[in-house]
Amino acid sequence: MAQTVIPIHQAKTTLSQLVKRAAGGETILIGSYGRAEAVLLAANALPQKRLGLLEGKLTIPDDFDAPLPSEMLTTFGYET
Repeated sequence: MAQTVIPIHQAKTTLSQLVKRAAGGETILIGSYGRAEAVLLAANALPQKRLGLLEGKLTIPDDFDAPLPSEMLTTFGYET
């Protein structure tokens, strides 16, 4: 089913109505000259980010924040 693109000017003047439609589950396309440039959809339709996805899968060495060896500093142009 082809979806109608709402012109930007019309979207500005009817924004509150479009937001209500999007909150009801409708995907609203907004653009110019019949070409979609933005999508308005319900906030709960966005994928939720999961924190701690890699918890327990990575290890950080004890010397992670230790100073770099002088040879490596020289390679990067730092004088030791």
